Amino acid sequence: MQMIIKQSKMSTRAIKFLTRQTTAFEVIKYDHDRKGAVYAAQTVGFPLECTIKTLVVTLGNKQHVLALMPGDRELDLKRMARACKAKRTEMALPATAERLTGYKMGGISPFGLTTPLPSVMDSRLLSYDRVIINGGQRGIMLKMSPKEITRLLKSEIADIARL
Repeated sequence: MQMIIKQSKMSTRAIKFLTRQTTAFEVIKYDHDRKGAVYAAQTVGFPLECTIKTLVVTLGNKQHVLALMPGDRELDLKRMARACKAKRTEMALPATAERLTGYKMGGISPFGLTTPLPSVMDSRLLSYDRVIINGGQRGIMLKMSPKEITRLLKSEIADIARL
């Protein structure tokens, strides 16, 4: 897969980050009418289980981490706590997620964050050759290898989804 940017005006911090890394990815633009992995996957015609949701999770003591989840699954906060060696975890408030990432809800990408955060990727995602993940703006998805995402983010791999 080679880097493909369909419109030259389309440049987010996430796209700039990936371009600097000389990583293979494809930009997929769609009309963003509502937030959510289900809508994004349906609109671009990609399987929901291969669509990554980027969630900001609070570990306590002002520590935060990203959870990279399959679109068809929900985060299990107890599993996430175990993966992060924390007593407990909870979802960050939307305002906190936006402040830490520099992206608006519905457009949060794990790439090019204003505050670097560690990440944990659900292990199921590594079974796919290609996934789509938010590109840092509502209506922009990036198609790329989940192994490459893991490498770039130095993500931990764990079973963090509810069964």
